[in-house]
Amino acid sequence: MTPSGNVVGTGVDLVENERLRLLLEKWGARFRERVFLPAEQEYCESKASPWLYYAGRFAVKEAVSKAFGTGIGPSIGWLDIEVVRNPETGAPSVRLGTQGSELARSRGVTRVLISLSHTHHFAVAHALLMADATEELRP
Repeated sequence: MTPSGNVVGTGVDLVENERLRLLLEKWGARFRERVFLPAEQEYCESKASPWLYYAGRFAVKEAVSKAFGTGIGPSIGWLDIEVVRNPETGAPSVRLGTQGSELARSRGVTRVLISLSHTHHFAVAHALLMADATEELRP
């Protein structure tokens, strides 16, 4: 599918993998449950180095919140953004929860496109908020 439409927002985030490893080590389940949904935790915990996958998902959530121009806070929370994998391609995508969906609707956002990349030391994510070309954009 070729994306068409208007760009509503863009966001990027870079996460140090070691920082996420230390947060997970220090706060454990308390941190995981505050930031990641059960399916995300299950996926990350199934990997040999879970913190690398948590770091990528953390970067995606930050990038999406930045694309909305709100950051993580009252408008959209950690658990309003779920990183899911396309079952056919394995490509990451985003599913918005109730509050995230309401924010998207209010901004005319019809699609959230993401890109995620990892190195040994860093995870980076980019999010692009799109509106249908026929939608009139609001400032």
